Amino acid sequence: MTTKPRAKKFRIRRSPAAAGSREAGAAPAAQGAAAVAAQAHARPEPQAAGAASARAAAAPAAAERDGAGAAPLSGMVSSAREASMETDIEAIRREGLTGRQLRLARRMAQKHNLDATSDFEAVRMLRERGIDPFARANLLELVVPQNKAQPAGAPQAPGSVQLPQTVPAAKTNLPSAELSPAERRNREIQEIQRDIARRRRRKLSLLAARLAFFVVLPTLAAGFYFYSVATPMYSSKSEFLVLKADSAAGGVGGLLSGTQFATSQDSIAVQSYLMSKEAMLRLDREAGFKAHFTQNWLDPIQRLESAPTNEEAYATYSRNVKIGYDPTEGVVRMEVSAADPEAAAEFSRKLISYAQEKVNSLSQQKRADQMSEAEAALDEAEAQRRAAQQRLVVLQQQGSVLDPEGVVASLRQQIGTFEIQLEEKRLELAALQDNARPNRAKVSGAEADIRRLEAVIASLNNRMVDASAGENSLANLRIQIQMAQADLATRDLMLQSALQQVETTRLEANRQVRYLTTAVEPVPSQEPSYPRKFENTVLAFLIFSGIYLMCSLTASILREQVSS
Repeated sequence: MTTKPRAKKFRIRRSPAAAGSREAGAAPAAQGAAAVAAQAHARPEPQAAGAASARAAAAPAAAERDGAGAAPLSGMVSSAREASMETDIEAIRREGLTGRQLRLARRMAQKHNLDATSDFEAVRMLRERGIDPFARANLLELVVPQNKAQPAGAPQAPGSVQLPQTVPAAKTNLPSAELSPAERRNREIQEIQRDIARRRRRKLSLLAARLAFFVVLPTLAAGFYFYSVATPMYSSKSEFLVLKADSAAGGVGGLLSGTQFATSQDSIAVQSYLMSKEAMLRLDREAGFKAHFTQNWLDPIQRLESAPTNEEAYATYSRNVKIGYDPTEGVVRMEVSAADPEAAAEFSRKLISYAQEKVNSLSQQKRADQMSEAEAALDEAEAQRRAAQQRLVVLQQQGSVLDPEGVVASLRQQIGTFEIQLEEKRLELAALQDNARPNRAKVSGAEADIRRLEAVIASLNNRMVDASAGENSLANLRIQIQMAQADLATRDLMLQSALQQVETTRLEANRQVRYLTTAVEPVPSQEPSYPRKFENTVLAFLIFSGIYLMCSLTASILREQVSS
C-alpha cells in the first residue's frame, strides 16, 4: 500500500528541469536498487522482507536529499499531529519488526476496531491505547478456533479490508533470535496444555479436599467410634411357634388347621405385643431394663440418662429387641441385645413368658363367650321344660284323674255293657209275655231289671254329657292335657339340643386353644455380636458418599439453572 509522501514541515515541488535532472540522477539509484533487490531474492524470506521495508523507508530520505539543492516552488504545511504520527511510524520502522509481528499487530487492531491504513500504523494506534500487541497474554487471546463457516483460502466477502503484506527492513544476514511460526505455535499449545493441566490439578485438589472433609473425616470418626468407643453388646437369639390344637373338623378349616396359616394372625399379634411399650414397661418392672442401660460404663450413645422417660427407654428397647415373623414357616424369631450376656438371656426368657400369656389370653375370651352362651341356652331349655311339665301336672290335678281319656273310654264301655244287658232283659220280657199265662213275678222282675238298666244307662249318658260340655269338661281337659304333653315333648327336644350344643361348644373351645412352643431356647453368648466394626464403617462410608453425591448433583443443577 502506498501513501502520499509527506515531509516533516514542507513538501517541495520541483520544476520540469529539476525533474529531468532528478530522473537522470535517479538512474544510478535505480541500478543500485536493482542490485539490492537481487541480493534480497537470494536471502531468506524474513530478511528479504526486512530489506524491502528498509528500501521503502530510505526512498523518501533519498528523494529529500536529491531535492535539497533545488529551489522550492510551493509547499504544504502538515499539522503537529500528522508530524507526530509520521515520527512514530518512522521509529516503529526502525525497530525491525518481522512480517509475522506486523500481521499480529494488524489482527490485534482489527479485534479492537481500529481503522489502521498500514501495519506500522496499527502498531502505533495500539500503543497509543496502551496495548502491547506483542505481549503473551494478548497473543493468547488471538488463539481462537478457525472459522469453519469460511475455510482458509476462500475468497473474502466484498467490502472486507485486505491489507498488504509488509516487508521488514534490511538487516544483516545473522541467525534470527525469533522463533519460527511452527515452534511458536507448539510453544503456545504447550502453554495452553500446561494451563489446562494446572486447572485440572487445582480442581482435583479441591475435590479431594471436599471428599476428605465431607466423606473421609466422618467415616474415620465413625470407624473410631465402632473400634474404640462403642460398648460390645451380647445378643441372645430364640425362636418359638404359635400352634393350634388338632381339629377333626372337615372342610377348608380342617385343611388349614395344621398349617402356619391357621395361626398367622396370632403370631403377628404376639409380635406386635412384644414390640410394644407395654411389654417394655413390664420387662422394666420385672427385670430392670432401664437400670441395665443406665450404667455408667456404657458408651454415651447407647447409655440412657439417669431417670429416663418411657419414650427414651422405648427407643433403646426398639433398637436392642428385634422380632421377626416368617410367614412361610410360621416361626417367630427374636434377638435381644444387652451389655451383659446373662442379662440378654434373662430378657429373652421374660419376653417368651409374656408371649405365652398373651397367646393364652387371645382365645380365652372367645372360648369363655362361647361356653357361656351354650350354658345359658341349656339353662333356658331346662326352665321351659320344667314349666311345661308343671302345667301338665296342674291340668291332671284339675280333673282329679290322671287319664281323662281312660275315664271317657270306661264310661263308654260301661254304657255299652249296660245297653247289652238292657237288650237281653227286653228279649227276656218279650219271651215271658209271649206265654198265654206268663208268670207275673218273672214279668215284674224283668220289667224292674229293664227300668234299672235304663236308669243306669241314662246316668252314664248324663256323665258323658257333663264330661263333654263346659270349660272343665273331661273333653276340654283332655285337649289341654294333650297340648301340655306336646309342649313337654317339644321342651324335651330343645333340652336335648341344648345339651348337645354345650358338648359341641366345649369340644370347639378345646380345639381353639393356642399353644406357644419354644423351638430355640435363649442361651448366653460368649462373644459380643455388636457392633460389627468393619461392616458398620463401610456402611457409614457409603452413607456419607451418597449424601455428598446427592448434594453435589443438586448444587450443580442449581448452578446451571441460575447461570443459564
